[in-house]
Amino acid sequence: MRPIALAIHGGCGVMAKLDLSEDEWMAARADLARSLQAGWAVLTGGGSALDAVEAAVVVMEDSPHFNAGHGAALNAAGEHELDAAIMDGSTLAAGAVAAARRIRNPVKAARAVLESGEAVMLAGGAADAFARESGLAVVDPSYFTTERRLEALARMKARAAAGTTRLASEAEKHGTVGAVACDGAGRLAAATSTGGYTNKPVGRVGDSPIIGAGTYARDGICAVSGTGKGEYFIRHAVGHEVASRMAYLGESLTAAAAKVIHEDLAPYGIGAGLVAVAADGSVTALYNTDGMFRGWVTAEGRFHVASHAEVFEVTEEFARP
Repeated sequence: MRPIALAIHGGCGVMAKLDLSEDEWMAARADLARSLQAGWAVLTGGGSALDAVEAAVVVMEDSPHFNAGHGAALNAAGEHELDAAIMDGSTLAAGAVAAARRIRNPVKAARAVLESGEAVMLAGGAADAFARESGLAVVDPSYFTTERRLEALARMKARAAAGTTRLASEAEKHGTVGAVACDGAGRLAAATSTGGYTNKPVGRVGDSPIIGAGTYARDGICAVSGTGKGEYFIRHAVGHEVASRMAYLGESLTAAAAKVIHEDLAPYGIGAGLVAVAADGSVTALYNTDGMFRGWVTAEGRFHVASHAEVFEVTEEFARP
């Protein structure tokens, strides 16, 4: 058995500490812990990295605290359009859905696309229809809406009208969830899911479902899941760039990720972050904003979650009935 590893993120656009009560922050951290537990249970049970990242992302899609699934951002028309992708580093097989409106768990649909072998990405109504035909849960779009997302849309529309969109916080603008894993056979996988950014144009597709941009995995190198302004992640092929720097320049996981997040993307002044795992089981979680929802499991099996600078070890206080 090789070292197993798991890391997750819930988006780099986290709110200021004073924007939520301590109980609300604890609830968000509890859902991060539940996500880690779901993925780790797969890995410790001998399951694949692909199963682990799917399981971890499903938990965050079901949580109202993150911008994916239930709790997803609203576009300019006040509607939800959901993106997700998953990639198997051992075969480079991948699946993605984009601009979906009714799939309860878009990452499950992305996995079904991967397994179908007929396409890498399905979009819009075709993605919803594929999910339904595959036996996956589909819901009324209102399922995804939360009061917090309605308030965020109203604020962003007001900023747009006043010409102050650039002054919006990262939390007001966007968010994503993702997971990366290395299993006992040394296989790597990555998965990412998002509602996109608040008040985005109708039909806009970000980096999360774009293989090589927001989601990438390649055995022997690394697996990456990103979060931030997707247009820049697409232009810089962020996931593939991290892997390429490791493969061709011999850089470490942390050095390659830091180069991309803190140097390549820095000139654009955008919020960006990622989690990544290398073939040796090492993990990194980097971001250039005030915070990023994130979590990882150490080699000793100790769970850690964080939103800002302070890191919490997962204990019974995080458990939920």
